[in-house]
Amino acid sequence: MTNADTTTATATTATTTTTTATTPAAGADWQAWQQSWDRQQEWYMPDREERFRIMLDMVEALVGPAPRVLDLACGTGTITARLLDRFPDATSTGVDLDPALLAIAEGTFAGDGRVSFVTADLKDPDWPAKLPYDAYDAVLTATALHWFHAEPLADLYGRVAELVRDGGVFMNADHMIDEATPRINAAERAQRHARMDAAKGQGALDWSEWWQLAAKDPALAGPTARRFEIYGEHADGEMPSAAWHARVLREKGFGEARPVWCSPSDTLLLAVK
Repeated sequence: MTNADTTTATATTATTTTTTATTPAAGADWQAWQQSWDRQQEWYMPDREERFRIMLDMVEALVGPAPRVLDLACGTGTITARLLDRFPDATSTGVDLDPALLAIAEGTFAGDGRVSFVTADLKDPDWPAKLPYDAYDAVLTATALHWFHAEPLADLYGRVAELVRDGGVFMNADHMIDEATPRINAAERAQRHARMDAAKGQGALDWSEWWQLAAKDPALAGPTARRFEIYGEHADGEMPSAAWHARVLREKGFGEARPVWCSPSDTLLLAVK
């Protein structure tokens, strides 16, 4: 299973709020870590940037070029970085539980008043109370919510619906598997893994190797150790179909929901409040 652009809370760890006022670790090259994360993720998803482009296209089309955004399960701030590059007047709140990826995010955006970060467990029903705003124009997430099983994901969608203003949007870019097409699924998986094997032979880092490097960096060694205390080696959730996601989002309060982009392995699902 492809690992996350962003990570999602899977524990009941106590939560605290942090912002970009946090002093980054001395000597850490946060941009280099961002680039390393991007290359590792692109090994799994070569069309990753295309889905981010479509995501931001739809943000602009539906809520305009200066949105207040919740970067849900933000990881290193991948979505936030692309959001602010395209929309300098946007603001972003990143929320995650992973201390290592949040360290990279906080270091990257230190001093940027448009960005804040919140450490929270998304399975804690009270996590929205830790946010700096009661409502958002857009809630965006990518390659993260497959860590959830269906029932807690449906509960999360209900809380997200309460955070999105009327007319606002939610988008989830992730693996959404249609079990009714097993031959297509098998062919796609075989081709994708053949490509990944070839790239691996040319030196591409996988998920495990990337974390091994993070554990050796003095700035990330402590946060990485804490990260594995929270998550363990891996946490497998579920990857229901796009139709399931659209149905549940409508049940939870969104007026419309459907895919707006897909590749053979991933879908960008858009819901409008």
